[in-house]
Amino acid sequence: MANTPSAKKAARKIAHRADINRTRRSRVRTYVRKVEEAIASGNLAAAAEAFKNAQPELMRAAQKGVLHKNTASRKVSRLAARVKALTA
Repeated sequence: MANTPSAKKAARKIAHRADINRTRRSRVRTYVRKVEEAIASGNLAAAAEAFKNAQPELMRAAQKGVLHKNTASRKVSRLAARVKALTA
């Protein structure tokens, strides 16, 4: 357990940041799930709309440090390829 005032403050800050990151990670997962569900249903319009909403959310998570930049880019790329495959 933290003993010094600065360590106690650091523990509070870490807990607060963890709450924010948990919320952001949950938002990203929700947006990605919506894209995957639209792809599974075969609805191109819904999949494209869901992907359009998910892409900035993934990049925002990378910018805020919740996801690594390459991880977010990889997820966007793979989702885009799957949405594009629906047109064929």
